[in-house]
Amino acid sequence: MSRSSSVSGFYKFTPKERLAFVKEFASLSDEECFLLQNTGSLPLDLADHMIENVIGAIPIPLGIGVNFLINKRDYLIPMAIEEPSVVAAASYAAKMVRDGGGFYTSSTPPVMIGQIQAVGIKDPDAAKLRVLEAKEEILKKANEQDPVLASVGGGAKDLDAKVIHTSQGTMLIAELHVDCRDAMGANAVNTMAEAVAPLIERITGGRVYLRIISNLATKRLAKAWCTVPKESVGGEEVVDGIVNASAFAAADPYRAATHNKGALNGIIAVILATGNDHRAIEAGAHAYAALKGQYTSLSVWKKNENGDLVGSIELPMAVGLIGGAVRTHPIAKIAIKILGVKTANEFAEVLAAVGLAQNLGALRALVHEGIQRGHMSLHARNIAVAAGAKEELIDLVAERMVKERKVRMDRAKELIKELSSAEK
Repeated sequence: MSRSSSVSGFYKFTPKERLAFVKEFASLSDEECFLLQNTGSLPLDLADHMIENVIGAIPIPLGIGVNFLINKRDYLIPMAIEEPSVVAAASYAAKMVRDGGGFYTSSTPPVMIGQIQAVGIKDPDAAKLRVLEAKEEILKKANEQDPVLASVGGGAKDLDAKVIHTSQGTMLIAELHVDCRDAMGANAVNTMAEAVAPLIERITGGRVYLRIISNLATKRLAKAWCTVPKESVGGEEVVDGIVNASAFAAADPYRAATHNKGALNGIIAVILATGNDHRAIEAGAHAYAALKGQYTSLSVWKKNENGDLVGSIELPMAVGLIGGAVRTHPIAKIAIKILGVKTANEFAEVLAAVGLAQNLGALRALVHEGIQRGHMSLHARNIAVAAGAKEELIDLVAERMVKERKVRMDRAKELIKELSSAEK
């Protein structure tokens, strides 16, 4: 039977009406529909106001990273992630770093860039000069859009302009530098960019098309660094292995992609837990890694004169403590409370430390014992559950699969049958 996904006014339906349509379209069972709308700590009516066309919610495990000492202060790190071993690896790495005094961090002011694209300009270089000459007028217009932000020390602080050459001809790009304080800033920056667009058109004689925030937040960076005693990480041979792995990632984009993914495993888990925009963070991080023309690693690991491991990481960190899901999602609010950060800058610095810890945990596993050993036991539990194991049988099946090195669905089912029969 042919079904159509063309629906008029689907957004006007209630969540239950939408689910009824989806149930028929996808032949969902009553149990599956119940699970979709049993949204737990996120009320369905709240979810319906957060995004469009809501039919339910999907829970993600929320764990706590421990052992984090950052700038001489202790933190618990809420992490929302489905991937096994990430929380454990971050916690173990933080313990190693703690032996060397913990993480230290720094960050630049929370400045985001808003871009206004003007095309069809006869003399782009002359127009660029005119835009820069009108800086005060443009900034004044931008700040009129958000007087509250300006009143707390934020707002449009600077203006730049550049001429770029594209397949569609030469373009002039005006860039607002906006201090967003404790917000991520997309709404404020986009509103300002739209407000000054007519001014840019008048000054340049061109036509403005795009006026939008950039997720390559090179003005809003967070950095973390640490020293790990060689004894804590497993000896000088492990230190050398991590340093060589770091050099590999710095030189080879194929390795760098996975190297950076390891750091982002931790960062994105915290971003998800706190209701921030993980897509913006990932886009910015990867663009920053390629900023000099070749994609490379975000972190660097070296050996100091004592033979200890020294690491650092730097990346854009456009995060907020106000606005969006941060203030509406009940679990995100609790996660922020657990984290205990008071400003967006502090939050950004903690995230950089988490990323460095996660990167260290992954590299140590790779050079010390191979990544699969650490992953295998946790992955085996997931396979056991998916195969139908219950309660204490989950651990028994997982342990047998790991011991046999056969972490597979078919083996899990065989073991469930075998162990269940033995209990009878």
